[in-house]
Amino acid sequence: MMIAQVVVDLPSGLVNKSFDYKVPDSLKHSILPGMRVVVPFGPRKLQGFVTQIVLDTDVEKLKEIQEVLDPVPVLTEELLLLGQWLSDHTLSFYITVFQAMLPAAMKASYSKSFVLAKEPAEDFPLASLYSNRSEVTLDEVIQEHPQMLAVFQQQARAGVIDVIYKVKDQAVKKKKKYVTLKADMKAAEEFAENLPARSKKQKDVLMNLVLIPFQELQELVRNTGANSAAVAALEKKGLVTIEEREVYRDPFAGREERKTEPLELTDLQQQAILPIINAMEKNSHETVLLHGVTGSGKTEIYLQSIDKALQEGNEAIVLVPEIALTPQMVTRFKGRFGSKVAVLHSGLSKGEKYDEWRKILRKEVTVVVGARSAVFAPFENLGLIIIDEEHETSYKQDDNPRYHARDVAIWRGQHHSCPVILGSATPSLESYARAQKGVYTLSSLTKRVMMQELPPVEITDMRNELHEGNRSMFSRRLMEEMNSRLERGEQIVLFLNRRGYSSFVLCRDCGYAVTCPHCDISLTYHKKGQQLKCHYCGHEEYMPSNCPSCSSEHIRYFGTGTQKVEEELAKLLPEARVIRMDVDTTRRKGSHEKLLTAFGNEEADILLGTQMIAKGLDFPKVTLVGVLAADSMLHLPDFRASEKTFQLLTQVSGRAGRDVLPGKVVIQTYDCSHYSIQCASEHDYLTFYNREMLTRRSMQYPPYYFLSMMTVSSPDLLKVVEVSEKAAEYLQSKLNTSSIILGPVASPIARLKDRYRYQVMVKYKNEPDLRLYIREILNHFQRDIAQTQLQIAVDMNVQNVM
Repeated sequence: MMIAQVVVDLPSGLVNKSFDYKVPDSLKHSILPGMRVVVPFGPRKLQGFVTQIVLDTDVEKLKEIQEVLDPVPVLTEELLLLGQWLSDHTLSFYITVFQAMLPAAMKASYSKSFVLAKEPAEDFPLASLYSNRSEVTLDEVIQEHPQMLAVFQQQARAGVIDVIYKVKDQAVKKKKKYVTLKADMKAAEEFAENLPARSKKQKDVLMNLVLIPFQELQELVRNTGANSAAVAALEKKGLVTIEEREVYRDPFAGREERKTEPLELTDLQQQAILPIINAMEKNSHETVLLHGVTGSGKTEIYLQSIDKALQEGNEAIVLVPEIALTPQMVTRFKGRFGSKVAVLHSGLSKGEKYDEWRKILRKEVTVVVGARSAVFAPFENLGLIIIDEEHETSYKQDDNPRYHARDVAIWRGQHHSCPVILGSATPSLESYARAQKGVYTLSSLTKRVMMQELPPVEITDMRNELHEGNRSMFSRRLMEEMNSRLERGEQIVLFLNRRGYSSFVLCRDCGYAVTCPHCDISLTYHKKGQQLKCHYCGHEEYMPSNCPSCSSEHIRYFGTGTQKVEEELAKLLPEARVIRMDVDTTRRKGSHEKLLTAFGNEEADILLGTQMIAKGLDFPKVTLVGVLAADSMLHLPDFRASEKTFQLLTQVSGRAGRDVLPGKVVIQTYDCSHYSIQCASEHDYLTFYNREMLTRRSMQYPPYYFLSMMTVSSPDLLKVVEVSEKAAEYLQSKLNTSSIILGPVASPIARLKDRYRYQVMVKYKNEPDLRLYIREILNHFQRDIAQTQLQIAVDMNVQNVM
């Protein structure tokens, strides 16, 4: 007997394992590990993943697999192994991990229907709904006849109707109709000549097909002015054939990529690429940290390393952090490797992602460029993995499975015996420390490609500006520099780490701040529509004209957002053309690319934006970068605040003077003396690294200690406190005395979406059984998690403590 072990689509600790199912004779030759199947589970049907095929089982009564959803496995043997490792590594459910590896379109949707089980009696209360049909969907009952739901349930209990569960694959293949000339050209021409005058459209279609014998139906109709009925008439006469063919959705259709040739590497680049090439030639895994200043030519090293991998018959994955980075990156990679490149990022539609993913599965492409989840691309001959801007926190997933793309890339690199490149101008402290210890190989690029100097950075103290009567958000120095750039026809980048119009709304009389009713966080004012928005749960309300607490009219917004800066620019520099880039202006598909292309085509003088403009962008005419409120992140309750500030300032400074024109950077701050701002102004990574490492060592934070965190949340505050206290006590009794347990304490944002949040943090150097202990805690509270609204989120490698 052939038995398939299946992980079912039910993310619960109670069923986080494989279940045995009998493979029916009809499917014996078509089921392989890695395929999706439909299986009965209790009263319903669920999608599942086949993890293994075995020949015996301890289970006496086996249910049968009902349907196979895939013609070929969607998870390779390697991805099944990786899923197992990742589930143990992140303490996530197997099903959650497997689904993270696939495009969203392949997540099943479920529906229920009520089907007649036997001939109903004459007084059947649902007779009118079942006239001329034997099935009614649950959705129809809920939407159109909600009052009848109880009757349906009662009839189901009586056995008159059955409840049927359906599993539907959301993945839809796009199809187009094509027309082929069936008759030979001479016969077609003769037939066209003999057609009556009223059949002019058929004649036009035939003559068009004589010139181009195979065409897409819509194009043929467009070219001839005919309609599809004319083409169908010709098919009936046996002159043409119409057939439906599957086509890919192409997110880059109509865009010509200019072919580029490899550039000659500088001496520094030659040295930096050497360990990567050596690892490839030896067929060995090596993690190479490519530390190169902004504009030092890291991308060319990526391109030439990929070229080497492809020449050896292998494939490559390139990860980029932000969707805003992808347009320029895609242009560079498509320019070099053409149609061999697939692209995966959140800016694509569900269907486009599904099609790009299928190109990879079908081995039609050999390079993938994409955001975090592209690390799971189903390649089977990986020769290289690149993580650009490796320090970026967006490589860590914030919800289950809480994986870091870097860890997955290194696992895959070891599996395929191939190098992994981590590239950055400002590597994370953890990566640089590993390179210092020899765990990673360090390759450095200390100079820009054309040997230009890094742009000089000027720090402006905004406290002095206030004392001297300048209440504007722009210092006099920055205004001077902006005016001179505009006069010379050069471009400016302004960076602010806040979207919206202002940070919060406050009453000047009583001090009341308008907060979100569902989260412990102040609402952000957005001038468009006079709205206050919560950037955590999405709550929106109108800006009050009076204080809700004391009815005073002196209620004002404080702080600065991108919308407010844009308005101020329009007043102070009315002639300047401004493009604003933040989450609000880039919601629509393709808007990132549109805005960046417009700026690249010099349709604007100033690019104003949040984090998404801070890195990877390369515009030759940008000669001035202004950073407004550089210290806005410094004082957050996050031990990485200094590191993130240094990285952002260094990255955004690197946008200036990347070509022939010299650049300049002006950083505005209220905290001029902070070492992260000072080191960023001098482009001095090493001094920052050494200083920050001293702080981390004294405070017992990574990379000296590992950091894991449990966050307990529930609408019931007492339950949250009770569970988090029990968890902390249990860990205290099990862990080494050298490990430190912090908490339980309220999270920095103590309430989100009406759920109270407490956290327990563990700092440790060596706790081989920590995952085991945390799993025991999760198992202990499993019933509460299943039956109440209790949630316990575990992050084994914390990047964001907020």
